[in-house]
Amino acid sequence: MIHMAKAHVLFSGGKDSSLSAIILHNLGYDIQLVTVNFGVLDSYRHAEETAKIIGYPHKVESMDRELIEKSVDMILKDGYPGNGIQFVHKQVLEIISEKYDVIADGTRRDDRVPRLDHSEIQSLEMRKNIQYVTPLMGFGHKTLRNLVNNYFIISEKESEELLKSDYETEIRELIRQRGIDPLEYFPKHIQSRVIGLKR
Repeated sequence: MIHMAKAHVLFSGGKDSSLSAIILHNLGYDIQLVTVNFGVLDSYRHAEETAKIIGYPHKVESMDRELIEKSVDMILKDGYPGNGIQFVHKQVLEIISEKYDVIADGTRRDDRVPRLDHSEIQSLEMRKNIQYVTPLMGFGHKTLRNLVNNYFIISEKESEELLKSDYETEIRELIRQRGIDPLEYFPKHIQSRVIGLKR
């Protein structure tokens, strides 16, 4: 197999970023998992555990807490999380694109947030002279479910019960620290984390 560039995969410990890493590895990329942390919680530890399970090197990129504070301000003003999460994701991509040539994440075709549209991806790649790779973008929900079931053992729980290393975990905590119940802004939904490999 020809080894290509090192792909820095934004990594939460969830099934999508884990699957993205495996797909890129199978395509010949060297994989470096990267978890972003804003210093609100040491939630990166969840991703560290999953990185050991799937067998790729992992590092934490510390970001300015002010970014996630701005995100929370937006969420509280809007009354819903979409714009705030989108803001954080775009900021993170801008920052890490200064450091790495190939950036990847687990954005899926059916995701509304966070995701970049075609023109935003082109702009990021051209301005920063990088590659931004989203290997799951071509797959629909059923295909992804089949792939995940083939590769991983996952834990699924309500988002309040299952902590991951994603933006939402620290955002929820910040909202809590402001004396507000995050469930006022985030609808209940099922989160998943990879806890084992099937192959």
